[in-house]
Amino acid sequence: MSGWNWDVFWDSVPDLLDGLVVALQATVLGYLIALVLGLGFALLRRSSKLWISVPASIVIEFIRSTPLLVQLFFLFYVLPEVGISFSTLVTAAIGLGVHYATYVSEVYRSGIDGVPVGQWEAARALNLPARRTWTSVILPQALPRAMPALANYVIAMFKDTPTLVAITVVEMLTVARAIGSETFLYAEPITMAGILYLVTALVMSWLARILERRFGQVRAA
Repeated sequence: MSGWNWDVFWDSVPDLLDGLVVALQATVLGYLIALVLGLGFALLRRSSKLWISVPASIVIEFIRSTPLLVQLFFLFYVLPEVGISFSTLVTAAIGLGVHYATYVSEVYRSGIDGVPVGQWEAARALNLPARRTWTSVILPQALPRAMPALANYVIAMFKDTPTLVAITVVEMLTVARAIGSETFLYAEPITMAGILYLVTALVMSWLARILERRFGQVRAA
């Protein structure tokens, strides 16, 4: 390839791997937030009390209908003006987590709706308290049904980490641009970053399939 510099291509790997670690940290933290908050959203939305379910639905739709980039800007630039500030990595994790929690909540909802009606009736017949019904009957059957979609969202979240360049998180795209500004060669580091994104996403997909086979089987209560 004319003008291609293999030295820059390979020399960029160590710095890009550092950026990959940051991207994975943001993904893992954000995904944990999405899993917990998404379940909370799903349960609030299912509430029989309108004063709970309606505001929850409005918040979910608002977050889902606005761009992730705008939400990141709000967390990074607006909140500090009112005295609320976090490190860039924590801000990135919160932004990713809250945004994807709205989608994860729909996955949980689908899994919960897939639990046979007879399971709910059996729990009521046994006079199980609500907490026991959810933890011992409903969720153990709903989560395996949701496993494939939940795995897809962690991969999607990882692929959204280049957006974090907007709030100065030093992930791979930020590193690639920095290398390009130093060497005046952008194609090489950006290409290597793309390869690392692809390889990492494929590994995550492979791991997701293993987890799906291991834990994706519904066990009746």
